[in-house]
Amino acid sequence: MNKLIFRKLSLDIFGFFLLSSIAITSIVWVIQGVNLLDIVSEQGHGIKVYFFYTALNIPKIFSKLLIFIYFLTLFVVITRYEDNNEILIFWTNGIKKISFINFIGKLSLIFVFLQLLLNLLVVPYTQNLKQQYLKSSSIEFFPKLIQEKKFSNIMQNLTIFVEGKKDDGSLEGIYIKEKLKDNESKIIIASKGQLIRSKNEFSFKLYDGKITNIDNKGSFNLKFKETTYELSKFTSNIRQSNKLGETETLSLISCLEKFLKNRKDKELRCSEENAFLIKDIYEEMFKRFINPIYIIILSLISSLTIIKTKINFLQSYFKILLFFFGFSIILLSELSFRFLSSNLQTEIIIIFLPLIFVIFFYFILFIKTRFRLETL
Repeated sequence: MNKLIFRKLSLDIFGFFLLSSIAITSIVWVIQGVNLLDIVSEQGHGIKVYFFYTALNIPKIFSKLLIFIYFLTLFVVITRYEDNNEILIFWTNGIKKISFINFIGKLSLIFVFLQLLLNLLVVPYTQNLKQQYLKSSSIEFFPKLIQEKKFSNIMQNLTIFVEGKKDDGSLEGIYIKEKLKDNESKIIIASKGQLIRSKNEFSFKLYDGKITNIDNKGSFNLKFKETTYELSKFTSNIRQSNKLGETETLSLISCLEKFLKNRKDKELRCSEENAFLIKDIYEEMFKRFINPIYIIILSLISSLTIIKTKINFLQSYFKILLFFFGFSIILLSELSFRFLSSNLQTEIIIIFLPLIFVIFFYFILFIKTRFRLETL
């Protein structure tokens, strides 16, 4: 009978968690999607690229929200059990409150594993995949981004200005500046031209103009009646290097192992000049490995709603206080990595803080029951 009761509780928790995850993640995803519309409006990528790119953001959004959604799920489900007096089924069947609390704690291990799976594998992979996809995708709306009397910096090292743009797509008063090296550049001026698309690549067909090459020695001019200026050699202004969150866990661990003793160094980098700082890698690993453990603490805090306080003036606000305490724990889990750069003692405390919280939780229960948990 007890197994059936706990199975019903588990199904209610998983059901509410699933619905809440879909609802809250969808809302945040839509909001972020609106903010990412510049992929189309400013960078010229197609709608297909936009939707694929934003869809790959879902694992990261869900990973960030998981700890809060699970805490909210437990709080709502257990409160609903109490309000409907369903919680009495546990006590009338001889289930102790400590058994109920322990069950919630054990159940949270599933969500800890889910969070670790997302942090260590899924999120880095999908974040890297979306960035690689964006870099390799063509700029479908490139012609739309060239506007009259407006400088366009759609691609790296390239500036385009057009005096006039007709309905048939022909251009007038074209100015193109290409940066070759630090002190070298090329300027092309044409009286008219046309933007031509061949497969997924664009080029300018230019008429009646001149090309000026500028370097430290001076400038060199060359007039032309007709020329073609290829754009395929340029890359878009999309970020080319990966961020920490887009880098696979094993690579970061391998780098951190080499410089573990210097993990707090604010200048040391993994290998190359543009590689990640060792300090940042250390903090990223902390967030990926340690933060999920806070889910256990939140599950234990949520389970305290079944325990009635003996302080009269707190009875009406006990659940509210628990909720805000749990929310504070979530904030602490997100900000705790900032204390890793402190002295060694503080660093050790921060790393083992989730375990300290769990021990402290059961110690309070021991005190409350005078070291007889079976009476709870």
